[in-house]
This record gives sequence, C-alpha cells and structure tokens, in this order.
Amino acid sequence: MAWLWKDHTGVAEAAEITELARQIRPQYLTKCGSTYSSEWFFSKILHCLRTTPAVFDAAHSWVELADWAPAMLTGTEAPDKLTVGICAAGHKAMYNAGWGGYPDAEFLMRLDPKLGALRSRLPRVAHPIDRAVGGLTAEWARLTGLPLGIPVAVGAFDAHLGAVGAGIAPGTLVKIIGTSTCDIAVVPAGRELADIPGLCGIVEGSVLPGYYGLEAGQSAVGDIFNWFVNYIRPGGRTAGSHEDLSAATARLVPGESGLLALDWNNGNRTILVDQRLTGLLIGQTLYTTPAEIYRTLIEATAFGALTIINRFEEYGVKIEQIVNCGGIAEKNPLVMQIYADVTGRPMKISRSAQTCALGAAIAGAVVAGAYPSYAAAQHAMTGLKARVFKPNPRAHEIYRDLYALYRRLHDAFGLKDANGNLYDVMKQLLDIRNRVRK
Repeated sequence: MAWLWKDHTGVAEAAEITELARQIRPQYLTKCGSTYSSEWFFSKILHCLRTTPAVFDAAHSWVELADWAPAMLTGTEAPDKLTVGICAAGHKAMYNAGWGGYPDAEFLMRLDPKLGALRSRLPRVAHPIDRAVGGLTAEWARLTGLPLGIPVAVGAFDAHLGAVGAGIAPGTLVKIIGTSTCDIAVVPAGRELADIPGLCGIVEGSVLPGYYGLEAGQSAVGDIFNWFVNYIRPGGRTAGSHEDLSAATARLVPGESGLLALDWNNGNRTILVDQRLTGLLIGQTLYTTPAEIYRTLIEATAFGALTIINRFEEYGVKIEQIVNCGGIAEKNPLVMQIYADVTGRPMKISRSAQTCALGAAIAGAVVAGAYPSYAAAQHAMTGLKARVFKPNPRAHEIYRDLYALYRRLHDAFGLKDANGNLYDVMKQLLDIRNRVRK
C-alpha cells in the first residue's frame, strides 16, 4: 500500500503530534520548523491506525519509497536487513542522532500504545548517501543491463538528489519546480545554525554528507495552474490550454489586472506549515479575464517563493544564487521570468533536464569509487544552461508593492495573532492597476 506525501488526511494527527511534542519533547520540533506536518511519516501512520486499524495491524513496519527502492535493487528488503537514509528519516520522521534516532517509545505510546510498539520495529540507524546499501542483484542486473553487484547508494528523496544533480553548494538555493516545489539549501555542518521556524527540516547529511540539508517548499505550484485549466476550464473544452493562457498572459504587465492571490490551494507548506489554509483570489471585476487570473496565480506562487527566500536569509542562510530545475523550469520561460521579476534575482536553470536522476547517478558514482567526493562528481557531472532569466527593474518595482499586499494577506489569514485589518487592500490593488495602465 502506497501513500502519497501530498495527502493531508492526517492533519488532525499531525496537530496532535505537534501539541504533545510541545508539552513533553519540544526538542523534536526544533529541527522541523516548529510544527509537525500531515505530509509526514508518523501523522500518516497514526491516521491509518485510527481509521483503518486492520491495515495497521497487518503491517510489520512502514518504509519510505526512497529507502525501499535501493533495498529492492539489492535484495535487502527484509526488515532486519533494511538500510534507511537520513534524508527521509530526518525530514519526515523526526529522526535525530542527538536524541537517539526516531522519537522515543514513551512519546509515541502517549499518542497510541501500538505506535509506541512500532518504534522497536524501525531501523536503529539512518545513513547519508555516502555509503552503499548493497550490490545490485542478479535479477536487477539482467533487467537494467548494469554489472552484477555494482554498489547502490543509500536512498534519498527525489528533490534532495535533484539538488545534488543541480550542483548545490553553500550559498545556492535549488528550486525543484513542478506540480509542487521543493527548495533546498545546504550549510556546512561545523557552522552554527539557528533553528528556522517554518522549514520542513534541518537535517545533517540529508543532501550532502558533511552539510546540514535545509528543506522548504510549496504544497502546490503547477497543480494550481492545472486546477485552473482543467477544473475551472476558462476556455471550455476546446480552448484555454496552458499554451493559450501563457501566450495571453505574456502580453500583460505586472499590476494591470488589479488581482492578487494566495497560493494555498493545497495548504501552506512553508513558512506557515498549515494544511488547513486554502487559496484566495481578490480584486475580480466584471471585466477580469482568464489570462489575468492565470498570471495572478503564477505571481502568487512567486510571492510564496520569495517568502521562503526571505525566511532563509532572516535566519542567517545567505542565498547568493538560485538554480531552478524540474518540469516548469524546463518548459515555461514565462514562469521563470515572473519569478525573476518578483524576487529581483536572476533565475538560473540546471543544465540537466533530469536532475533527480542525475543526483542519484552522482551518489552511485561516488559510492562505486568513480569519484573521490561529491564535490568532484558534481564538478564533472553538473552545470547550468546559458540562458539566465534576469529581473526587469520596472516589473520588480511594481511587484515590491504587490508583495507588500501579499504579505498582509499572508499574515492576516495565516497567523493567529496578526493584524487582520485588510480594509485598504482592494483599494491599493486598484491604485496600482490605475498607475500601471497610465
């Protein structure tokens, strides 16, 4: 039975885990942004226990796909042979060597005795990607054409290996942009690093060995654009495609629609960590067009991206360059230009169209001894495309005004104690629209 990360049915269980940790194990929350998410390991398992106990009782244990695939390739699926990665364990299951690995049995038993009993059936140690879980089996050697016994590296999440394949290093933020977005940064493990509220984890070794891996992201990006095109169907069944809307959107300039949106159609992953938040579109009139709404949705995701960048830098993680990869970065130059204009930063694109696969290949190359280090492998195997999307100063100026309004909406709807007076927001959107149209 597989369970997708972006399912949020465990939101009540996530809140329960967060509250218990605040009461008796506050350290568990310090490395996962102060809030445990419904997208993660224990909230999903607890939800299964509560809603479908027969499935929970039938399962000996639970495993992340990133750990199961290397185990399958090497014939080490049996629970007593399974090698798990620090990437999945640290970012999703509150694993930290500083408190003995996974959350302790007493903590889990307070949630449910059966969850506490599961603790003894989880692996004792999680590893970074600089070691092999084993060698390729004869069956998989035959199916893949690879040599029998070739080393298979410890698994990690697609986005984290995508960051490796995009050449991540200190000062670089890698944005993997597709149906959702994952943002990855690294900081040398020896450097003092603050606990950053709202991040999806600060985990030593989760991206590159010897570095803290910092993960953030947005629960929906391309999914929001697909929702508008496929569910709202602004052009009916025969028109209104992404291509049509992108062409019409490209003729618009920032601010001329008078619209503003919140990019929470699948909740907010970073920095609010609240899956019960929903999307919002304001400023519509009887003359609002589909292209104006489409552009506004793109802009909303860019504002969400800027909020994440700002959070990194507010806590001392300097972002010196941004490298994008994934389907949208590869295929949609309009989105990349809007991101550049909103953030005021150049948007660079990874040379590889398959950075997640490339990062996995780099891990395999290092554990097999083809390269002496990840730095050497990245130097040889990664790069950037020549085209760089540079911010338009005039557009960025307008977006600064729009972002200030976005943050007011963001805080008013997303923060419990924020000043919620939004009386002038619609009027300011009209003022910006009128100024731009002149």
